[in-house]
Amino acid sequence: MRIGIDLGGTKIEGAALERGGSLVLRRRVPTPAQDYPATILAVRDLVLGIEQELGQSGSVGIGMPGALSPATGLVKNSNSTCLNGKPFDRDVMAALGREVRFANDANCFALSEASDGAGKGARTVFGVILGTGVGGGIVRDGGVIEGANAIAGEWGHSPLPWPADDERPGPLCYCGRRGCIESFLSGPALAREGGADSAETVAGQAEAGDPGAAAVLARYEDRLARSLATVINLLDPDVIVLGGGLGHMERLYPRVPALWTPYVFSDVVVTRLVPPAWGDSSGVRGAAWLWPDPGEGVSTPVSATARSRRDGP
Repeated sequence: MRIGIDLGGTKIEGAALERGGSLVLRRRVPTPAQDYPATILAVRDLVLGIEQELGQSGSVGIGMPGALSPATGLVKNSNSTCLNGKPFDRDVMAALGREVRFANDANCFALSEASDGAGKGARTVFGVILGTGVGGGIVRDGGVIEGANAIAGEWGHSPLPWPADDERPGPLCYCGRRGCIESFLSGPALAREGGADSAETVAGQAEAGDPGAAAVLARYEDRLARSLATVINLLDPDVIVLGGGLGHMERLYPRVPALWTPYVFSDVVVTRLVPPAWGDSSGVRGAAWLWPDPGEGVSTPVSATARSRRDGP
């Protein structure tokens, strides 16, 4: 049995997969708000609770916001800022008393969808997280690309491309810079622009015919199109899969590709924008697949930063 954990800004999801990838059990708990010790305990209790309910133990893979720095072994670039600068991997393994594998949450999402999801059979898949933050993961020929600095796919912290005058200098991002794509395209950013309590509220108001909310969503779609156009110009992926809470908005899939064409440096754009085949379970499935079995249908190389760290940096 494999157990995957998807650590998000508002929820922690755990799932158990049996041989072949079938989902056996799925559980969610709230993420403790900016409380690092409580987050460690929540992850531990979720894993142990799954194992107790199923009466067996399993391997554990965790998808996390940010990355483990190759230089220090500490978390960097997490929008769940209480993780930054912490030895998250060592603390989780100490709490569980076993080896655990870790990878960026967007990488886990992309891995799941490229392996046996919406990007199956494609050479290059770009997996997008549009949620509390904005992340991305790249899978090429079945393997996750992490990069020399463990930041491959972090498009959310590039500046919004082709900004209009009223988009400069842009909102302040948690990373300390202004105008990052994340500060325009995250769920909290959409809610803020719509003057609502959540992105879902803005989407519902637009669906109900509210002209102000409709205008906010139209701006969001244009910004998403511009931002993904730069990804296409750089990576030229076969498929872009949208995950996270905002990936549920069906209107994005026909509208955004129609808007990105003028910004893509090509006469024809064949890149497909698609919803995840595994929905909200995709990230947690990818985390579980950090422990591949060569005898099964999905076999994915695990990079150095995704492997467990037993001795520190």
